Amino acid sequence: MTELDWAGYEVDAIDDRGVGRVDGLFVDAEDGHPAWMVVKPGRFGREIAVPFSDCAAVVDRVWVPHSWRVLRAAPVVDRARRLTREQELMVCAHYGIGPERGRGAAVSQRPTGAVTARPGASSG
Repeated sequence: MTELDWAGYEVDAIDDRGVGRVDGLFVDAEDGHPAWMVVKPGRFGREIAVPFSDCAAVVDRVWVPHSWRVLRAAPVVDRARRLTREQELMVCAHYGIGPERGRGAAVSQRPTGAVTARPGASSG
């Protein structure tokens, strides 16, 4: 199983509440590694990004160490469009990822307005 096989998996929050389903991935624009999992919480068109490094998948489910409330309040993304440095930093801030560590550090070092993540291929 690879992360590309996660499309359609159910997503569970740390508080044992179902959040929605995996709708795709964003990969780093430079190295192509997964950066964000795109989750569709509910039946309507809204999509959110969850830090890929926080995700763990088993048997058609993905667990994330964030509460249902944190996930439901996440900034909306469009999985068909690329993310800019500023958009990613906003999503990072929502999850408490500062510019000194992890994805926040990688993105904050790129030029203003740069495309930092792009939609990843999906096998689902």
